[in-house]
Amino acid sequence: MTITPAKQHFIAAWWKRYRFHLSALFILIPVGFSPSFLASVALSSGDVGLGSRIIGSQHVGPWQVTLAEWRLGGPVSMGEAGYIKTFTMGVCETCASEIRAAYLRLGKPRSLRTAGALFYGTAYRQFSDVNIPLSGRAANELWLTLEGWDGSVYQAQWPLESASPDTLSFIQKHTVRR
Repeated sequence: MTITPAKQHFIAAWWKRYRFHLSALFILIPVGFSPSFLASVALSSGDVGLGSRIIGSQHVGPWQVTLAEWRLGGPVSMGEAGYIKTFTMGVCETCASEIRAAYLRLGKPRSLRTAGALFYGTAYRQFSDVNIPLSGRAANELWLTLEGWDGSVYQAQWPLESASPDTLSFIQKHTVRR
């Protein structure tokens, strides 16, 4: 395919006329995405607290615990692993050294072996990726299990409608379909 001199002239004239506009566009596109990027950086660095939405504080045995949703919205599909929702937990300064492990689960755990997803991270902001099952009876409570270094086990629960309304509507939407 050959380019005629008339087309060459047209392309050159177009480039001279619009190159400024194209360069301004390449500068403005990243500026448009910067608010969401800065919000994500603030969330990851801890500048906005535990997460996008604080669920609430509660005494679990002798310890004070604050639970939060990491990001708003429903669970995220992880392929074969199913749907995952991330929650964060913060404990009081004196409690951090006394808690051995923390678990989070949708529905009441039958034993410590089925306590749910283990929290990970620093002592003051820990993360848990909770599996959201869509088959069977949908659980409507989020259960937190704390295990102390002395072997003591304490549990607390949050109703799912107050803990994560988006997750509850996601479960209801998907169980109606089946």
